[in-house]
Amino acid sequence: MKGKIGIAVGLAAGYVLGARAGRERYEQIKAKAQDVWELEPVQKQVGKVTELGKSAALSVPSVVWDSAKKVAQAAGKKGSAGEKLDAAVAEGENAASDVRKAAERDARKVADASAVADS
Repeated sequence: MKGKIGIAVGLAAGYVLGARAGRERYEQIKAKAQDVWELEPVQKQVGKVTELGKSAALSVPSVVWDSAKKVAQAAGKKGSAGEKLDAAVAEGENAASDVRKAAERDARKVADASAVADS
């Protein structure tokens, strides 16, 4: 409850201060922010993070797909139903580990790129 009250107070204070500053000051701040956004070093970092995001977005689904194929293949092997189930479960555990590692790797890459962009 305290957190919600704090947020409400913060929003109210921001609104009042923003209203007092007026539209002209808002436009000044907006223009400066746009100038910074358009700087070459900023855009260079934006490009790096965008490319990293694209590659990360593609790598995890490919790991998931490959893992799903392995589980299906393990379940389709010859043997009794119990053996098939055991093989599929074991492969599923390996697959879960692979997906987790891929997600962690991509999260580290994004964090590293973000740290570079912040500096």
